[in-house]
Amino acid sequence: MDELSLYILDITMNSVRAGATEISVTLTEDDEWFTFSVCDNGCGMTKEQLEKLENPFFTTRKTRKVGLGIPFLKMLAEMTGGDIKITSVSEKDSDNHGTTTTARFGKNHIDFIPLGDIVETVKTLIQGSPEINFTFTHTMKNGSVELSCSQLREILGDISLAEPEVLSWIDGNLREQYASVE
Repeated sequence: MDELSLYILDITMNSVRAGATEISVTLTEDDEWFTFSVCDNGCGMTKEQLEKLENPFFTTRKTRKVGLGIPFLKMLAEMTGGDIKITSVSEKDSDNHGTTTTARFGKNHIDFIPLGDIVETVKTLIQGSPEINFTFTHTMKNGSVELSCSQLREILGDISLAEPEVLSWIDGNLREQYASVE
């Protein structure tokens, strides 16, 4: 993957597969660092699963025997002088369960890859799982871009967020917000 938005999509889809109903995607950047965090209320992971995450031959999926997302993300972050941190509480251990994955990248490093089309990533997530309460925030030096699916649902009522007209509005709204802070 050659864009950070694709890694964000991959990590967020892990949250969807973990049964999350609330997923927060937060991007923060300044002159030196780009950080993204995906926080969910999914089933979480045990300590044993957390310890195995960086092993590319460990996956909880039944469709394939490798899981390269986290190992590649870790390598990419470390190549730029950054790091990743994953915390998780299993539903077996607490009612307050879920996972938070945070990755930090040095923006001035030659190996830092571009963000890519994050608006398309957000739309893809909403279209694929319109029932999930996604919250998206991207904070930059000149302002922030925000989207809350729960707020959209309050306005739209029974209209699905996956409707083409709604997705088109989301696209336009996010791009307009980005234009105002760049």
